Amino acid sequence: MASRDIGRNTRTKTSPQGTGADTAGLGARRAAQRAVAALIGQERPPALDEALAQAIRTEALAPADAALARAIAVATFRRYGQIRGALSHRLERGLPTAKPQLMALLATATAQILDLAVPDHAAVDCAVRLAKADNRTAHLAGLVNAVLRRIARERAAILAEGADALATNTPNWLARRWSAAYGPEVAGAIARAHLAGAAIDLTPRGDPADWAERLGAVRLPTGSLRLPENGPAIPDLLGFQEAAWWVQDAAAAIPARLLASGPGARVLDLCAAPGGKTMQLAATGAHVTAIDRSAPRLERLRENVARLGFDVEIVVADALALEGQDHDAVLLDAPCSATGTIRRHPDVAWTKAEADIGRLAALQGKLLDHAAGLVRPGGRLVYCTCSLEPEEGEAQVAAFLARDARFTRVPVRAEEVGGAAELIDANGDLRTLPCHFAEVPGARGGLDGFFASRLQRAG
Repeated sequence: MASRDIGRNTRTKTSPQGTGADTAGLGARRAAQRAVAALIGQERPPALDEALAQAIRTEALAPADAALARAIAVATFRRYGQIRGALSHRLERGLPTAKPQLMALLATATAQILDLAVPDHAAVDCAVRLAKADNRTAHLAGLVNAVLRRIARERAAILAEGADALATNTPNWLARRWSAAYGPEVAGAIARAHLAGAAIDLTPRGDPADWAERLGAVRLPTGSLRLPENGPAIPDLLGFQEAAWWVQDAAAAIPARLLASGPGARVLDLCAAPGGKTMQLAATGAHVTAIDRSAPRLERLRENVARLGFDVEIVVADALALEGQDHDAVLLDAPCSATGTIRRHPDVAWTKAEADIGRLAALQGKLLDHAAGLVRPGGRLVYCTCSLEPEEGEAQVAAFLARDARFTRVPVRAEEVGGAAELIDANGDLRTLPCHFAEVPGARGGLDGFFASRLQRAG
């Protein structure tokens, strides 16, 4: 990771490293265009991170240009609704959704104009150059130039029209769902948090107060550390080489703590990759077995565990095929729609469909029932998802408790989340929202959206 962010919304007219209207900026912009085009109009699109990684490799980008490509692609999906509306109103024939390369070219250039600190002329000129260099869009270079120049002239009006983030930059089906689940006011706050993006949080192995001081970070009530914006790259930070901490959203760090595992406990981490929770559990001295069906994702976990010096048993397996009831604690971070991570992964809002939620909820129910059978009598089970959808959280646990009388809920206490009682719902479950911790002095606010319920099996 070469950079944390590229000057969002600052509109300074000095170009970040690797940008400008010269050929040096074309590779980064072409990579962003490739990545965005890979997601547009696809029935089963890849994750933006995956598409970006491939595009960055294809372009053989230096770290600074790779960071710029990532910033452009992320900004494109963060304001994708607004960008689509702006282009639609300025194109006589409407959006070119049937032409992913053209749509991605226009969208990524518009994102630079609206949201990044690059000169407008650089965004427009590079887009025109890219159009001319591609046989699929060469004949439309004049159109690209005219539309983007108009976007630049009318930037202030476009931003003003998009002031309502829920209406403008949230797909209708998600806006409707969040309004029903949390009320229109909170739904609007969630959408604004998504537009603001996410900070980088760390989970320290040692004393949080000490590492907060050493890193110049903000210590959040939950114990995580939040880095200030525009600091050094992660590998350049104090403590990286010594594995004194790892990157993990503050909300994502809470569920593993709810297990309250300790030295010698037999803990099973299901659907474990990429491994932040695994490392938290291992840090307690527990005997941890990490399970995931994806060998490539577990390889990343394996690398992180080795770097941090933890002793973890790592197994490639389908959680539904596991047997045995002798675990003191089981953590099930179930596959989900990931709508709670839109601050970090704005493509999720535009690549998931409402039908996905029912399909995933059915799988979660099967996993939860199976995980329950892996807990010894008297043991604990924590079920969690990084979703804002009640079907994947509150409703899932309510249905499970209704069909499995062996388990009861162990409510989360305010002191377990640093006194932040607003993170606990009426049933005693954890429910974090992107708009929680909205004001963090010295750093960007917000949390990922997470649900977690702590359940105990009768002895």
